[in-house]
Amino acid sequence: MGTFIYNFFKLVLLIILPFVLLIRGSIFFHTNFEWYSWVCLAAGVGVTAVVLFIYFTFFYGKLTGRIGDFDAVKRRAFIAILVVLLYCGHGILFFSNANLKSSALQNEMSNLHPVLRLSLSTLVFLDKDLLITDASRVPEDYQKMGLKTINHSLHYKQPSTGYAHAVDLRTKGRDELKNTLVTYYFRLMGFRTLRHVGTADHLHISLISHDAPGAR
Repeated sequence: MGTFIYNFFKLVLLIILPFVLLIRGSIFFHTNFEWYSWVCLAAGVGVTAVVLFIYFTFFYGKLTGRIGDFDAVKRRAFIAILVVLLYCGHGILFFSNANLKSSALQNEMSNLHPVLRLSLSTLVFLDKDLLITDASRVPEDYQKMGLKTINHSLHYKQPSTGYAHAVDLRTKGRDELKNTLVTYYFRLMGFRTLRHVGTADHLHISLISHDAPGAR
């Protein structure tokens, strides 16, 4: 029984590792090197593609007993890159209205940092009921909500990236265990999290901005 549990968790870790590397790796490059948004994402794609190539090579070797010729290696490398690119493209560009508080949020999502968009779409695979309540804002939005205007909100487009670095998720009416797991998911990936009450109880997720490092 112990061996079965060990092998099960090992398999789960191997499956989720590429997703973790893709998002966490992109955030690592963003945080430490201050590269352009898409360059950070491309670096994360590169790291993940290498891991998938190693996976493919391992399974190919298990099945055939050999690594294969140069053409076979090139095909595996191409497939690994293609799989990651397709996953990123779908995750960044497509969001279901079922996961958005209103249809108007579709436009806001396009203004959200691509790594943050990718992390949200990845989570939706596991949490179909995830509801995004707010993404990008302008200072006037706070006045409309009856709140004090914030000078350095990460919901604003950041000068260095041209994207908003924060998103809000609904927590009200959801199981607290789910809310806790979602919080730790984003922390594991390298985002900042803050549970607070503004217009409603929600979870605030943010990616550090080099324009205002202390902003939330």
